[in-house]
Amino acid sequence: MTYEIRTLAPGAAGTPGPTAAPAPGSPRGNGHGTLVAVSDLHVRYQENRDIVERLRPESDDDWLLIAGDVGEYVADIRWALTLLSDRFAKVVWVPGNHELWTPADDPVQLRGVARYEHLVGICRELGVLTPEDPYPVWQGAGGPAVIAPLFLLYDYTFRKPGMASKEEALAQAEEAGVVCTDEFHLHPDPYPTREAWCQARVAATESRLAAVPQELPTVLINHWPVVREPTRPLWYPEFALWCGTEATADWPRRFRAAAVVYGHLHIPRLLICDGVPHQEVSLGYPREWRRRSGAPGRPVQILPTPTTVASDTTGTRA
Repeated sequence: MTYEIRTLAPGAAGTPGPTAAPAPGSPRGNGHGTLVAVSDLHVRYQENRDIVERLRPESDDDWLLIAGDVGEYVADIRWALTLLSDRFAKVVWVPGNHELWTPADDPVQLRGVARYEHLVGICRELGVLTPEDPYPVWQGAGGPAVIAPLFLLYDYTFRKPGMASKEEALAQAEEAGVVCTDEFHLHPDPYPTREAWCQARVAATESRLAAVPQELPTVLINHWPVVREPTRPLWYPEFALWCGTEATADWPRRFRAAAVVYGHLHIPRLLICDGVPHQEVSLGYPREWRRRSGAPGRPVQILPTPTTVASDTTGTRA
């Protein structure tokens, strides 16, 4: 597998920010709207909540893809999705690990599958599409393309070299002081483990993607990367354990992805992997986005595919 980092941060200093959606008032081209994406809004932070309050489409026809981690509390998730679904022509949401947490002080104490299904129910009230709905077809600029929201989790297979098992890898991560909060707050009920839940989601999703008409490209949206390459710059490589599954490594090519959209790592950048653009669209925590140039929370253009790409290949790490 070959990969190339084309750009790291939309709007970075000295670059034209080609992967970011146009600024307010900019022309949209053919008037059919743009497919844009964002993730990791983490609205429990007031600064991030203020950014979401200001987030608006540039066209009445824009669709917004949200690649997870809106927040941890059901009320916060409902607030953000209500606001954004009122503004964009269509909103498509996939869960992140934070949505699946069961915080002790959240009035909604549902766990695992029941919590996920509760959030899907809220989305259906609001007209927001989820991984449980039929895949829509984007007919705007850059289309047609099947928009495939995915919920896949992780199975601890993104292990460091030489780690033969999940248990060995987790022990090493704990020794390094790197343990994801999911281990305490993301419950897999009724599945016995998170990896068992992941395996079930992968199997069901693979069947659905295989049924997509062969003549149509796809846009794959998942909170976690679907290939391992995006985890390479992590400051703490042990954290990759909670970042995806090797089972989806061939999906972008196999399912004709025009683009893959993800979040979770808080390293916004465009990665070209085997010729397929993988775009991380995360806002992240205030301490992270304050270090970046450009407007925080500005949605990233997915389709039509940007025609200009910055040449910066330096690395940043979450």
